[in-house]
Amino acid sequence: MSSTKISISLQSLLRCPICHSKLAFESENVALCTNYRCGVGFPIVDGIPVIINEHNSIFSINDFTNHRNTTFNLHENTLFSFLGRVLPDISINIRATENYKHFANLLLHYSSHPRILIVGGSIPGKGMHDIFANKAFELVESDVSFGPRTTLICDAHDIPFEDEVFDGVVIQAVLEHVLDPYRCVAELHRVLKVNGIVYAETPFMQQVHMGEYDYTRFTYLGHRRLFREFDELESGAVCGPGMALVWSYHYFMLSFTTSHIARAIVGAFTRLTGFYLKYFDYLLINKPGALDAASGLFFMGLKAGNILSDRDLIKQYKGAQRRSP
Repeated sequence: MSSTKISISLQSLLRCPICHSKLAFESENVALCTNYRCGVGFPIVDGIPVIINEHNSIFSINDFTNHRNTTFNLHENTLFSFLGRVLPDISINIRATENYKHFANLLLHYSSHPRILIVGGSIPGKGMHDIFANKAFELVESDVSFGPRTTLICDAHDIPFEDEVFDGVVIQAVLEHVLDPYRCVAELHRVLKVNGIVYAETPFMQQVHMGEYDYTRFTYLGHRRLFREFDELESGAVCGPGMALVWSYHYFMLSFTTSHIARAIVGAFTRLTGFYLKYFDYLLINKPGALDAASGLFFMGLKAGNILSDRDLIKQYKGAQRRSP
């Protein structure tokens, strides 16, 4: 087998995203579908397999062999990058670190060496440092963009692994960027082992933040229904109304211009004058009203073979607008 950023044991579990046949890693440069009727070759670029079903994806294999920009700008302007680092951030994730500790402890309870698939893992996710630091975890960090942590290029609509491979799956700030989130969650369910754990964070009250690759938002119950084939372990707001408010202010001001320079100036102004609003989330994050106005939501669930009915779904509303029985 070839030398890639995917371990040899996991290479043997990779499957063609088109016909689901095994892949043969016969050289340093290509993984070949073993089904002669399919026979598609998937390139390996800088040690990273590019395993895309071009029939079902908005991305092409050539996007990656030619190192084109997809969801992330691989050649970001140096000045804009510098300003992004030195100006106050308008985002704050209150719950992620605590949630990932819980996620990690649950996985280690079931397995001494859990495998985790991270969808959208080209850059480090908020609060994930404990996952990265623990050598007990075997990580597959997939994305549709190259990045410092990418180990596999694939589209979450067709995850190129056989069934029931992973003990855990993480999909943080990704489901708003896929065309069919229900299909992607079904794929997460498929590649998880029985009693495997999914952890998701998805925006609710957020403006467009990845241009043409931004499609969907979910309310609290909408997010729960998306994961209806999982038993809930925990759910709630992860980024609160304060962050939603400062984002609204930021994007309201940006609406007045399309000039890159002017938007950089306006963005710097709004970050300097509005960043403090996010800190209200430390007071609000666990209040019922936060679920109705959260910037982002999380769900942690167990694959146990049950399906939440829609009648039971509406009973799970926990926001401030609950009607009297």
